Amino acid sequence: MTPLTIDVPHRLGRAGARDRMKARVGDLAGHIPGGFAEVQSAWPGENEMILNIKAMGQEIAASLEVEEAYVRVHLMLPAMLGFFSGAIEAAVKEGGTRMLEDKSGSA
Repeated sequence: MTPLTIDVPHRLGRAGARDRMKARVGDLAGHIPGGFAEVQSAWPGENEMILNIKAMGQEIAASLEVEEAYVRVHLMLPAMLGFFSGAIEAAVKEGGTRMLEDKSGSA
């Protein structure tokens, strides 16, 4: 297993980011390459979400910590996906930033 930690910045505040994540977690499977992804999520704490992602015969465990100005994503990549950690990091950061973008128009 290859551990990978990614910080995704946001301007929503902790509660806003948490609400956005809860509302959009159902969309996650559609953004995973290869199609037919299964995503299970749970919130063991107020600001902690865990994910179990199954796609392309691989399983990824993830935990997310919601902070005031960023979400810290911890992934445990199977050995096969460890070779793609750079691409996975870029995709998580880009997709997470898009999901957490503040579209209210405030600076």
